[in-house]
Amino acid sequence: MADGARTASLTFHGGVGTVTGSKYLLEAERARLLIDCGMFQGIKSLRQRNWQAWPFDPRAIDAVLLSHAHLDHSGMLPALHLAGFTGPVYCTPATAALLGILLPDSGRIGEEDARHANRHGWSRHDPARPLYNEAQARAALALLQPVDFGIDFEPAPQMRVRFRRAGHILGAAWIQLTAGDRRMTFSGDVGRSVDLVMNPPDALEPTDYLVIESTYGDRHHAPISAETELRDVISRTAARGGTLLIPAFAVGRVQEVLYLLWRLRESGAIRDVPVYLDSPLAIDATELFRGNAHEHRLTVAEAQSMCSAVHYTNGADESRALNRLGGPLIIVSSSGMLTGGRVLHHIRARAGDARNTILLTGYQAHGTRGAALLGGADRLKIHGEYYPVRAEVCAITSLSAHADSAELIDWLTPLATSPPTEIFVTHGEPPASRALAQQIRAKLACNVHIPELGERRTLTR
Repeated sequence: MADGARTASLTFHGGVGTVTGSKYLLEAERARLLIDCGMFQGIKSLRQRNWQAWPFDPRAIDAVLLSHAHLDHSGMLPALHLAGFTGPVYCTPATAALLGILLPDSGRIGEEDARHANRHGWSRHDPARPLYNEAQARAALALLQPVDFGIDFEPAPQMRVRFRRAGHILGAAWIQLTAGDRRMTFSGDVGRSVDLVMNPPDALEPTDYLVIESTYGDRHHAPISAETELRDVISRTAARGGTLLIPAFAVGRVQEVLYLLWRLRESGAIRDVPVYLDSPLAIDATELFRGNAHEHRLTVAEAQSMCSAVHYTNGADESRALNRLGGPLIIVSSSGMLTGGRVLHHIRARAGDARNTILLTGYQAHGTRGAALLGGADRLKIHGEYYPVRAEVCAITSLSAHADSAELIDWLTPLATSPPTEIFVTHGEPPASRALAQQIRAKLACNVHIPELGERRTLTR
């Protein structure tokens, strides 16, 4: 083994016991790398972790490796920069492009929430302040160092890294890392081989250590067609003269939903129902989607037709005007778990009307408003006030950008002939992580461990 890689350790500073806040610190004799720098989301006790002192010295980090642009993997980069980190952040070109819109938007939302809290007094902090503002988020973008898929690079002495396609969203990667003769793999979020629009993940290769996500580690995606589910929801909502409100993740899920709506429109199923995309972030992400045809299954013509069938709502006044429109109509707006963004003022305006429908389209982390709706909540707290929920609430169960339990096990199949020394199961609620760990033990003859927050593991060869 090379001198600089005789000893190594991995510490789990997020993405354990929950699906948010992914941060893994890899330390070798001559290097410290942070793999992902995610924001904690969901219940208050998780969100408060974002405000705690860093459990390591940000100034001592040589580089950050990002699997993809979703905020639960990238959202703390500006805060890390503010705390003194000045090294490079390596990611794929599409991830860098998405971060160019996601991080400033996150800073802008934080500023808006702080202003609203100070104006209406619903925060316990006086004055309320954001984790970082838009300008600080933009400053952090200067750290990005894009690297194409399949290209080897050295983020630190005697460490070699390669990004491999993970599916999931534009630019998403699983990360191969070699230190001396020790091979490590970080899954990021693993996409689906049968995804509607994204290309499948690259096949896994032999590794000594694997960190694997387990978001859907305890369940299987329903075999029913997402298009059929969506058509049925639209039909019954339109029959009531109602509005279908679709909260969706701006990057990835919005584009899948728009694709399904386009297909339904082409078939004549929703020809007379107008569709509005009310999210500047999602609009920008959709334009990036249209310009990165090599990363998804749609042709350029299909992507252009999909986008042309939707009314884009840009300004805040246009967004507010949507709530004066009667149905039937469809509003697609971020965020997917109702944690912020314009969708909240649509919830305030529409959730109390039984003619309307709120359609959830993705994973709902514990403690989010989306999870509360799935649990049957009859009111939601938004900016310190409660609003009634009388609208129909439903979810598309067959639409997900995450591999399910069976798909994750299939992805692991190449390791069966040469099992890793150890597999770490992360990025999942405890039941999901335990279920996946049990299946991996049955499939592969290797050690499987579910780490705890702050746990440090020595990596032996």
